[in-house]
Amino acid sequence: MDVTSATQPAATGTTNTAANAASNSQSGGALNSDFETFLKMLTTQMRNQDPLNPVESADFAVQLATFSTVEQQVQTNDILSGLGARLDTLGMGQLSGWIGMEARAAGPVSFKGDPVTLTAEVDPAADAAELVVSDAQGVIVQRLDIPAQSGRVEWSGLDSAGIPLRDGNYNISVHSMSQSETIAQHDAQVSGRITEARLDGGEINLVMASGQTIAASQVLGLRPSES
Repeated sequence: MDVTSATQPAATGTTNTAANAASNSQSGGALNSDFETFLKMLTTQMRNQDPLNPVESADFAVQLATFSTVEQQVQTNDILSGLGARLDTLGMGQLSGWIGMEARAAGPVSFKGDPVTLTAEVDPAADAAELVVSDAQGVIVQRLDIPAQSGRVEWSGLDSAGIPLRDGNYNISVHSMSQSETIAQHDAQVSGRITEARLDGGEINLVMASGQTIAASQVLGLRPSES
């Protein structure tokens, strides 16, 4: 009896099973590159097995079970991604009540040519204070004297000649001074009225009236807008 012809039907039947599984998976839109690689490896193994020493049917069954597990995992990941997007949308809906409120948030200041309202925290023991402005590379581009008390401060973004700084993100810190020595340092916080809540790449962002965009997770405080 021809050993090759005897073993070929089993391999062909297994190949058809794998092909059907692949077709069903593709119709469901669940395939990704790893899944396709798995299918190619399994098919190549079946085509190139030794006719005199074929792979046991039990081993093929194990591989097909693994194949099915991979498919189910891909589908599960897609479902979880969809649920995550829905939860993000629900979270944005809950933030609709923030529209029109004045928010205070930590993080870099986005400057686009217009004055930015900041909240400065000054140490009670200070007799002077200043804003220290650094660009995105950490280079100090400006130092400005401010009142030696905590509260709101308007940062114009103008240099000593009255020319606006370049548009971009700036890190602004508040240095509390006593007898010309720095005794405390705090990051300035952005303040402004929220005009929009939006979903960007799975993250909920808030847009202020000044154009500043902040992540909802950066908000440190809310209060009714004075305007």
